[in-house]
Amino acid sequence: MEGLRPTGDRVRETLFNWLQPVLGGSRCLDCCAGSGALGFEAASRGAASVSMIEADRVAYNVLSDSKAQLKAEQIELFFGRVEDFLNTTKTPFGVVFLDPPYQLDLWTKIAFLLTDKALLNDGAWIYLEYPRRQEQPVLPPSWHCLREKQAGDVNYALFEFRSGSAD
Repeated sequence: MEGLRPTGDRVRETLFNWLQPVLGGSRCLDCCAGSGALGFEAASRGAASVSMIEADRVAYNVLSDSKAQLKAEQIELFFGRVEDFLNTTKTPFGVVFLDPPYQLDLWTKIAFLLTDKALLNDGAWIYLEYPRRQEQPVLPPSWHCLREKQAGDVNYALFEFRSGSAD
C-alpha cells in the first residue's frame, strides 16, 4: 500500500461540512479509495450509494474486510484501475472524490474521463486533493471551483460540474 495517504481528519471534517447540502441520497464515486476514509464517511452520512475503486490488492482486501465489518451495503467495491472502471460504467455520479496517489499523476486524465464519458450529473460536486507544492491540475472548463484551501502538505478544493458550460 505504498503511497497511501488517508485524507487527514481536519481536511475530512471541512470537506464533509462542504458536502453536507448535497451528500444525502447522492450517488458517490471514490476514484482511488485507498484507506476508504472518504467513501466510508460518505456512506455513513447518507449517500445512497458509494462506488469505491482501488487498484492495490492489499488495500482492496482491507476495504473489503471493512465493508463486511460495517455491513455497508450501499458500498460497491471494484478492484482495478479507475480508468477501466470509468470506461465501462454508465450511470453518472453526484459526488466524486478525486484524490489519486500523487506519483500516478491521474488528476487530469480522470477529470476528463468523467466529463467526456458523461459520468457527472449536472451540478455534481467533485473533491480534488493534490500536493501543496504542485500547480492545480488541468481540469475541464465545465468544472467551477466553489472552495479551496490548504492544510499541511495538501491543497484541496471543491468543484461543481456544470454541463454545457465552457467558460
